[in-house]
Amino acid sequence: MLGKIHSIETLGLKDGPGIRFVVFFQGCKLRCAYCHNPDTWILNEGKDMSAEELLQKALRFKPYFERSGGGITCSGGDPLLQPEFLIKFLKLCKEHGLHTTVDTAGFGLGNYEEILKYTDLVILDVKHVNRKGYRELVRGNIEEFRRFTEVLRKSNVNLWIRHVVVPGITDGEKHISELKELISEFHNVEKIELLPYHTLGVNKYEIMGIPYRLQGIKPMCREKIKTMEDILISA
Repeated sequence: MLGKIHSIETLGLKDGPGIRFVVFFQGCKLRCAYCHNPDTWILNEGKDMSAEELLQKALRFKPYFERSGGGITCSGGDPLLQPEFLIKFLKLCKEHGLHTTVDTAGFGLGNYEEILKYTDLVILDVKHVNRKGYRELVRGNIEEFRRFTEVLRKSNVNLWIRHVVVPGITDGEKHISELKELISEFHNVEKIELLPYHTLGVNKYEIMGIPYRLQGIKPMCREKIKTMEDILISA
């Protein structure tokens, strides 16, 4: 069995606890207006790799993982689009005592119970808080997100929540209040991160000939982000 892989980062520091071996899976159902990696969208454009090949690459860095409390992170794109390959890779990682993280927006092809069985941490990227927002901002159906989160809520997997804050779109008080309510549905949240919208990936759209839908929107103010995070973590 082969997976479609976009790229690998061997010493990631922002994709879970400790030092991470980050595998960026190719393919994503969503078309986020602010996505800074549109080159990960099309599944068949990835490089073919086996789970065993990925594991051998990762094991070279195991001493760093063990000292830092790190491990393996499956990111993307969205790894949930390749469920059988993801399960095989996660199982191999657990057989070798590696901490596993799945970084996802919750849009995949099912078999979520089996995936989470071999997952220590989920980093869940919440794109919006309602049906209209998901449709307009990321061109996705919130019901798909809810199918994944229903399984996630029943699991004992630890959870980090991430949310991109876009000026004029996801930065309003009502929006943050609804996000807080959504987060309260989970019992296993360890961390909440609000990520400020930026324009660092715009040049990729120009190179690939893709219209950038948030043209003219300025990067998010980091000071406002801190205020919003305080609201989310308050009782």
